[in-house]
Amino acid sequence: MTGALALGSLVVVAPAAHADTASCFDRTASLTVSERRLDQAVPQELLRRSGFDRFAPRFEALLCAARSLRLARLLVQVEGPALWRAAVDRVQGRGPAGGDLSRGDDRPLYWARLQLTRALRQWTPRFTLSPAGRIELIDSMERGSRGQNSIDFPGGRHVKRVLVSGFDPFQLDGDIRRSNPSGATALALDGVTLSTPAGLVRVQTAMFPVLWEPFEAGMVEHTFLPHMREIDMLTTVSQGRVGRIDVEHYNGRWHTGPDNDNVTRATTIPIPAGVPTVTPQPEFVPTTLPFAKIVAAKTGPFPVFDNTAVTEIRAGETVPVVSPNGPTPGSVARAGTGGSFLSNEIAYRATLLRDAVRPSLPAGHVHTPVLQFDPTNTTQVTDPVFERNRTDIVAQIRAIITVAAS
Repeated sequence: MTGALALGSLVVVAPAAHADTASCFDRTASLTVSERRLDQAVPQELLRRSGFDRFAPRFEALLCAARSLRLARLLVQVEGPALWRAAVDRVQGRGPAGGDLSRGDDRPLYWARLQLTRALRQWTPRFTLSPAGRIELIDSMERGSRGQNSIDFPGGRHVKRVLVSGFDPFQLDGDIRRSNPSGATALALDGVTLSTPAGLVRVQTAMFPVLWEPFEAGMVEHTFLPHMREIDMLTTVSQGRVGRIDVEHYNGRWHTGPDNDNVTRATTIPIPAGVPTVTPQPEFVPTTLPFAKIVAAKTGPFPVFDNTAVTEIRAGETVPVVSPNGPTPGSVARAGTGGSFLSNEIAYRATLLRDAVRPSLPAGHVHTPVLQFDPTNTTQVTDPVFERNRTDIVAQIRAIITVAAS
């Protein structure tokens, strides 16, 4: 059987499903740390049990059939968003589940995306592909399969528009089974219309990697900036602390820690050239979400806090200290209320962009509880406690967004 993919006026015809694509790929080519985890048993089980193991063979066959960079670009521009839409549809209950893994799981998207970027990294086309051209294709796949370039709000004034972001799983060397409830929330809410006391709210979402380099290259700003004038609220979401939800009050300029490729940082957050920003760059940027209203509302089983504690070096001092009520005048940031990792960074970038473009926009960060397995489960990829926790977290973040947007 032959597969074909229409790309505008062009058609890419894939080799037969049983054809050997080995000659199209150099399986010894260097991979990222994240891509190298793919061959472990857990990722393979998650892909198989969700049916998301179907994407890589199709993509590799079509990639082998691409005879030019133009066709490869078009292929990635189709297949990246198709993977995102398939993940959203699966979580939201449209179409077949594809296997016995719970529909609400965010992990199949993460591991399937890595299969596609791995294919692009190891592809040996029949034409000359420069390193820059390969990076362009991988970046396009990343953006498309994260929903970053398919954000589409309705026109008119009859509905509010809310933009929400989530993250990939992380800390996978500690437990390869990990999920991220913020990613599950993003998949569950993309394109959803919420009914609130103030009227209808349309939600659009996007996913972000737990990687320093894409953030430093401007992925956050380039995703959010085109929509800053049309939206009514922006909420970045990530996984935070055990057993609680935090509305992070202050976002700090400092970033630290190892990312999903085990790359580390311990510097101030750099803002990419060419995007609106505030100068001089502030050490802390506050939330403008209606935090008091969110904390007071009964949104679900987890307690919700207005978190105000930051780590700073106070004016005239040299040693970082924790300030429970927020930053003091003239201090230097060492951690926002949401820490100093990528959750704090996306919040800092988003709220700094808000202040540069539209200071009145409600924007800020919400930390979900940690999504935990049953304590007795140390090997299985899922269990009833895990499923229930994810359902409760997603439902409560949805309720918080409803309260904040109303």
